[in-house]
Amino acid sequence: MVEMMYILFPRSLRNLEDLLHERGIDISHERVRFWRNLFGPLFAAESRKKRVSQMRANWNWQWHSEEVFVRINGETHYLWQTINHEG
Repeated sequence: MVEMMYILFPRSLRNLEDLLHERGIDISHERVRFWRNLFGPLFAAESRKKRVSQMRANWNWQWHSEEVFVRINGETHYLWQTINHEG
């Protein structure tokens, strides 16, 4: 729980120590740093794995591209827009 609070909410280690103390958890900022270093890479790997699996689940993503040449004040400009299936 403590590691996820540190990762999810951008706070300093000392601010997190104070926040937990207010909730009745007595812990030092050094312990939070130790847990972050120990479990942070595991959380990051799990997060990446979930993101990749979600992307693979949506293999049917569609992209629509629009492009047009327009003349403005005698100059030709190329405009394009790309939109995914979610808009």
